[in-house]
Amino acid sequence: MSNIIEIKKISKIFKIKEKEKGLIGSLKSIIKPKYKIKKAVNNLSLTVEKGEIIAFIGPNGAGKSTTIKMLTGILCPTKGEAVVAGINPAKQRKKLAYKIGTVFGQKEQLWTHLTPYDNFKFFGAIYDLKNYEIEKRIKELNDTLELEEFINTPVRNLSLGQRIRCEIAASLIHKPEILFLDEPTIGLDPVVKENIRVLIKRMNKEFGTTIFLTSHDVGDIEKLCKRVVIINDGKVVLDDSMENLKYHYLNNKIIEVKMKEKVNLSDEDGITILKDKGYNLKLSIDVAKKSVADVIKLLNTDKIIDINISNEPLENIISNIYKGNKK
Repeated sequence: MSNIIEIKKISKIFKIKEKEKGLIGSLKSIIKPKYKIKKAVNNLSLTVEKGEIIAFIGPNGAGKSTTIKMLTGILCPTKGEAVVAGINPAKQRKKLAYKIGTVFGQKEQLWTHLTPYDNFKFFGAIYDLKNYEIEKRIKELNDTLELEEFINTPVRNLSLGQRIRCEIAASLIHKPEILFLDEPTIGLDPVVKENIRVLIKRMNKEFGTTIFLTSHDVGDIEKLCKRVVIINDGKVVLDDSMENLKYHYLNNKIIEVKMKEKVNLSDEDGITILKDKGYNLKLSIDVAKKSVADVIKLLNTDKIIDINISNEPLENIISNIYKGNKK
């Protein structure tokens, strides 16, 4: 299978102006400005195969957004080169726009006073599609993403989950080869999140769209991606399969429990106490050594008032990987 994205040792350096406090500091910054150099992306190389769903993740400030902006032609690399769908984004941004789509969970691209249908017609016209092509495409997206119920309702009246589905549909109207998804399930409830994940997988399967995903939600990454690329300080620190990542790094669960009475619990093999406030406990469980069911039995089910079980925060996992400490 051929590569649809090829990144060859790209770097992006920003020159940031520094200013001291107060009026004197402001004057100094005008007369004799000082700058600091920020290397947002540092000699990064990466390839993505056509039709792949890849997770591109890292902590805030790691260089994810800067990399995506270089891949979409918004920023030019300081050095190095990227080729996306056979196009150099820095030199042919307009041509590239016909090959890619973008969805940002926190930013709207739809006109809220228009219906999804009218938005799709508008975006189709922007991409120079003929009217019959737009109508055919809307029907395909309507069937695949199940938009019929609200396709003629103004976007401002849609739920967040419905709006995200329409955002995805709008980004697919011109049949892009690559879809960049930035936090597509942010702010959604668990049921809607799962629906969006199913739609993304179906879209990848039925349209063959390459998905370049960034997310802080472990569930998104686990359920959608077979490959995970983690960056930190602008460098790739891990490029591995999801299966291998789960085996080595995703063995921990966090259990937060409220008890009817105090429990005398101590650290033991597979259990680490993160917080103990008598009636309230927060535990880290290594499920390779101790099952969640065993821990619940240890706490005594009859004494539990409330319990929440979650994955270890992705930021912690990334930090552990970056430090080279396998769980």
